[in-house]
Amino acid sequence: MIHEVFMPALSSTMTEGKIVEWVKAPGDKVEKGETVVIVESDKADMDVETFNEGYVAVIVVEAGDSAPVGEAIALIAETEAEIETAKQQAVSMGGGKPAAAPSAPAATAPAAPAASAPVVEAAPVAAAPKASGRVVASPRARKLAKKAGLDLATLTGSGPHGRIVAADVEAASGQSLPSKVAAAAPAAAAAPVIAAAPTPPPAAPGELKPFTGMQQAVVSNMNASLTVPVFRVAYSITTDALDALYKQVKPKGVTMTALLAKAVANTLAKHPVVNASFAPTGIQYSSAVNIAVAVAMPDGGLITPVLAQADQTDLYSLSRNWKDLVTRARSKQLKPDEYSTGTFTLSNLGMFGVDTFDAILPPGQGSILAIGGSKPQLVANADGSFAVRKQMTVNITSDHRIIYGADAAAFLKDLADLIENNVQSLTM
Repeated sequence: MIHEVFMPALSSTMTEGKIVEWVKAPGDKVEKGETVVIVESDKADMDVETFNEGYVAVIVVEAGDSAPVGEAIALIAETEAEIETAKQQAVSMGGGKPAAAPSAPAATAPAAPAASAPVVEAAPVAAAPKASGRVVASPRARKLAKKAGLDLATLTGSGPHGRIVAADVEAASGQSLPSKVAAAAPAAAAAPVIAAAPTPPPAAPGELKPFTGMQQAVVSNMNASLTVPVFRVAYSITTDALDALYKQVKPKGVTMTALLAKAVANTLAKHPVVNASFAPTGIQYSSAVNIAVAVAMPDGGLITPVLAQADQTDLYSLSRNWKDLVTRARSKQLKPDEYSTGTFTLSNLGMFGVDTFDAILPPGQGSILAIGGSKPQLVANADGSFAVRKQMTVNITSDHRIIYGADAAAFLKDLADLIENNVQSLTM
């Protein structure tokens, strides 16, 4: 029997995926549940497993190409005798361009590096990119490295966003890098380096650059937001106390993003309707306060990593979680539930000197808060005197089908009161 491997839907907004790397090649034996391909969705790279045991007969969509969700990207034959039948079936489907077989395993590779494999220079080896302390590598690369006795942390990845692929391991093993020598090297000589996403080359004048998967997802979300009736409310908040607290906790690793997320989360816990979302038959109240924070990606588009249960998480843990999320977001290693489960979104452009702006409501949420920069302002006190205080303007965009002006205003008033008069409670 011939089985099809389909392009999976890795997120609710994904309409097509791009093949990053085929872990298996035509003729390879595969077990049920084994990873066969790595797919780039609109937000992350994910390993895709097969539901069937057999042999990879034909790769229909090659590495670097894209396919719609639900389209066949490969055919798996249950027996070797059915491989030719699968090839004929692929031709009738309009595909059937077999991918090149992978290079020979490292154990049987010649002493000299293959001409097509990336050459490892004699310069000091940079450590592989890591996500949450884990080296980012394809399953096939891990398997080859284990056979060759290589430490992945000593290799430089040539795949997307610094990912280590099979060719990197084959090149290293071709140079006969002894695992014992690598193990004997001082740990400080191979300090882990987080590889940033590559900056795309600037567009030539008149060039039409196609959207990336992530940019296309943003387009779809923005189009969906046009159907929602929204309103906006702005509020000025004095930040002197917040700035003073930030100076205290910054040496302990706390970021301003974590401080703002914590302040918003604690306030949302008192205003559940602002943390709710629209449903066809009523208001869907959220079971948790999950703060999504917009992050611009170096290669285009944006992603919203989620600080789950931010109102229940202490400030220091929240900050550590945020740093980990951003690191993995920029190497496209987030899991779907780490960027798609937000109940309220923050968009902060204050670090760019922006005074105020309007944010667009994300699909499936009731509100988003736009945060401007904190700047010195001349403020009139209640007694009629004047003083210079630092203030920032926040602007909430809300779904008017479930949230009314009084709801948004009450939330902003309580947020301002927390930041101005009780900000120390964020550290408790």
